[in-house]
Amino acid sequence: MLTPAAAQRVAESGVVVPRYADMADLVLRSPVVIDAQIRSAVRIKGAEAAGVAPGHVRFYVEADVLALIRAGAPMPARIGYVVDVPLDARGRAPRLNKRRVLAFARPVAGRPQMVQLTTVDSQRDWSAELDALVRGIVREVVAPDAPPAVTGLGNAFHVPGTLPGEGETQIFVQTATGAPISLSILRRPGQDRRWSVSLGEIVDEGAGAPPRDTLLWYRLACGLPRALPPESLSAEDPDNARFAREDYRFVLEQLGSCR
Repeated sequence: MLTPAAAQRVAESGVVVPRYADMADLVLRSPVVIDAQIRSAVRIKGAEAAGVAPGHVRFYVEADVLALIRAGAPMPARIGYVVDVPLDARGRAPRLNKRRVLAFARPVAGRPQMVQLTTVDSQRDWSAELDALVRGIVREVVAPDAPPAVTGLGNAFHVPGTLPGEGETQIFVQTATGAPISLSILRRPGQDRRWSVSLGEIVDEGAGAPPRDTLLWYRLACGLPRALPPESLSAEDPDNARFAREDYRFVLEQLGSCR
């Protein structure tokens, strides 16, 4: 498991910024993303603070909305929510008043002035670098052609070429929306293996591999199974199945870990 430090990077300005995949997780589960400034924070104690993790305290926060980064409907100028935050290095509750934050949340039915944070770490201190990262992810997520979540693998096959060491593997990816995604891996004698991903019914070998820290990369790196399932290769002979498995492992290695 990664430590918190390993799950982050340091920008040129010295600000610690979470990795793309961690923020993509938050954006995808949060229909509301708000840039806000905390106006007041009242500590919650007693029965209403049940379930707070050790080393944390619970606050009821009211915050002024500075900008809506993601929202399915208009929001009021001021919102309220409950947040659990860690104690500082001296074991004291932090001062939240006037702090600028990014809040990842969902609406509360029947209470338009309230939102509910989607995870225990869904309030993040604002920085220009984090703001830019989150806005970029939101643009990708809400785009009409946004790649869907990966749910599994369909058929896979390998076609040998006419020359020794030549061949092509195609792997069809199953998605939450049913939209087609396919992987193509090309082997050419004397050349490095090359792979590409296509979105759509037509396989586009010139599409190339997705750049790291994009939504398509995230969908594949975080969603693809760690091995080709046997049913994907049920129609292949043993040699072609072996090449297909090798090519799939190559794709996973090229994508790298999403964490």
